Amino acid sequence: MTKTRTAAEAVSLIKDGATIAINASSGLLCPDDVLKALGERFEKDAAPKKLTTIHPIATGDMFGTKGVDHIAQPGMIRKIIGGSYPSGPSNAEPPLIWQRILAEDVAAYNLPSGVIFDMLREGAALRPGVLTKVGLDTFVDPKREGGAMNETARSNPIVRHLDFEGEDWLYFPALKPDVAIIRASTADENGNLTFEQEGATLGAMEMALAAHNNGGLVIAQVRRVAEQGTLKPHDVKVPGILVDVVVEAPDQLQTTATPYDPAISGEIFRPLSSFAIPDFNPGKVIARRVAQELKDGWAVNIGFGISANVPRILLEEGLHGSVTWVIEQGPVGGVPLLDFKFGCASNAEAFVASPHQFSYFQAGGFDCSLLSFLEIGADGSVNVSRLAATPHRTAGAGGFVDITARAKRIIFSGNFNAGAKMHIEDGRLVIDREGKISKIVPEVDQVSFSGRRATETGQDVTYVTERCVLKLLNGELTVTEIAPGIDLQKDVLDQASTPLKVSPELKEMDAVLFRDAVMGLTL
Repeated sequence: MTKTRTAAEAVSLIKDGATIAINASSGLLCPDDVLKALGERFEKDAAPKKLTTIHPIATGDMFGTKGVDHIAQPGMIRKIIGGSYPSGPSNAEPPLIWQRILAEDVAAYNLPSGVIFDMLREGAALRPGVLTKVGLDTFVDPKREGGAMNETARSNPIVRHLDFEGEDWLYFPALKPDVAIIRASTADENGNLTFEQEGATLGAMEMALAAHNNGGLVIAQVRRVAEQGTLKPHDVKVPGILVDVVVEAPDQLQTTATPYDPAISGEIFRPLSSFAIPDFNPGKVIARRVAQELKDGWAVNIGFGISANVPRILLEEGLHGSVTWVIEQGPVGGVPLLDFKFGCASNAEAFVASPHQFSYFQAGGFDCSLLSFLEIGADGSVNVSRLAATPHRTAGAGGFVDITARAKRIIFSGNFNAGAKMHIEDGRLVIDREGKISKIVPEVDQVSFSGRRATETGQDVTYVTERCVLKLLNGELTVTEIAPGIDLQKDVLDQASTPLKVSPELKEMDAVLFRDAVMGLTL
């Protein structure tokens, strides 16, 4: 029996006060047609109102996929729990959801993406919640901010400390949504869902289970509907017994600004020669130096920013396949993509559901993580999640806290300070104009990664910039390498807003990094 309805008919089933889980990653897998219809219903009927929304990874962006902004109307949302949020340039008007958060119209929380998936899984199994060490001594910890993004949220905390067998743990209550809004490529008439044209499945199954097992409604947006019995059972990722309503949206984008690219969904493999190699500049120097830290055979997680270019360095050096890239959205292997397509990979070996990927990350099952930084504190702590002056410029922590909680090795990368103008000449780094904003500070604005806890647990932490390399050694930021052409005192120590230790074995960064030619890298 067909379950197909229009988007307007589907959202008419959502009631005031409902808790809605949304499966998306910015523009990837975003059920935008359903969210648009939900917003249009509110504009017309002032209903449904006082919603709680849950999105482990950002739903929508500032560049063409509105996502949660469709429903970020005054009075429509009362609480939002997100791993990340739409973000964009500081000179652009903030997304509507940020306007609601800053106006204290909603209680807003930023929790680790993987933990939110865990909270949904606990809700699906009717268990009480999640007991984890992910988030200890970060902004998620109630001893700091408890993941609250505004005063309205701070007055209604949802994270607690619990003592279990003599150890300190964080407790996150189970999430039991009334509605799950998910997206797939194809549904048959019985509601069975396949994802053959998608770059990930994210947490579609977990959200559908959580809503269904708590007596809720599951709405699936798809590109097309097939006859019942025509989908291969191994291809079905969400069975129709969990799906109540199917909304057909033939023009849904594969990702923001991408109608459809079969390489994203693994239907074809691109020639390696088709991937662009980064231009030679100080940013590429950083990515090259990060690549020098890798070892053959490693499984390596990467995040957004300069780190995302490291796979292209290995391509240029003829070392593609020497490490296996793993991304929180689910791709394993292949070549991670950039810009609007970040979170996808071409030529992937596998697509893993995000909740499973996060279980892998939370336990430190991989070899190394390559991540960015906004600020580094004197104790080695890192902020990636908040800039107080322009909050919508950052997306929140996403999976960063899950990934770094037990990672064996972490390599953070970024420019030493903000606003500097530089170029490379004759194998030396030349600073044309110094930056005005220090990124190495006495105390970070928000602790996304705890240097103190990293020291206690023995994590191997490196920070790579264009002008120097630092290590977290015995709880102190220590300069271990310096770029050719850079003066240690003037260009490094004086530009940090907190004292730095200098290694007695300080050396110059490898000269090959600063030459516009293949490095001859070996892993």
